[in-house]
Amino acid sequence: MKKIFFTLLLLWSVNEMKAQSLQKLIWFNEPEHWEIKNNSLIMQVTPKSDYWRISHYGFTVDDAPFYYGNYGGEFEAKVKLTGAYKARFDQMGLMVRTDHENYIKTGVEFVDGKFNVSTVVTHTKSDWSVTTLDKVPPFIWIKVVRRLDALEIFYSLDDKTYIMTRNAPLKDNAPVMVGLMAACPDGDGFEAKFENFSVKHLPDQRRLEWLKNHQ
Repeated sequence: MKKIFFTLLLLWSVNEMKAQSLQKLIWFNEPEHWEIKNNSLIMQVTPKSDYWRISHYGFTVDDAPFYYGNYGGEFEAKVKLTGAYKARFDQMGLMVRTDHENYIKTGVEFVDGKFNVSTVVTHTKSDWSVTTLDKVPPFIWIKVVRRLDALEIFYSLDDKTYIMTRNAPLKDNAPVMVGLMAACPDGDGFEAKFENFSVKHLPDQRRLEWLKNHQ
């Protein structure tokens, strides 16, 4: 009986993947202009907006657009990003957020004419890491995987081959906000398009280990 339950649980968890209904998500810092078309979100990013806390620059900002849903447990989220980047630090991607002092944002950031896969990890204070791309792609895929007390971050140019850029700590066993973020710290805004946003719930590793040891 336990083997049957274990198998059904695994199959249900692995197969449960669907595009998110964007109409059901919630705005934090709603931009002035945005629309949902063909299950894609297109927004004009709010000028002079960002997410950052304290370190290096000495200021805290928490005012960029974020369109999100609430999720618990372990999951995989991904999205296709296309942006008409203009100014230094124009950025868009995914954000996983517990509260205003604890969040991870990752995606594309335009710096000095170059495309970077950028991640900011904030736990009271923010840090910043970048991977500079050799060529400017027409779009990029970003994927995050939450496992236990960490978030794994990947990017892809074709939604097939994913390259890991970072593994960052994230509070374990707590609900989080997961969604689409864009910011324009220095510029006057730009158009950001998010396509094929999806979240896949993953089997809880602790539960699978317990079932394995109690068959």
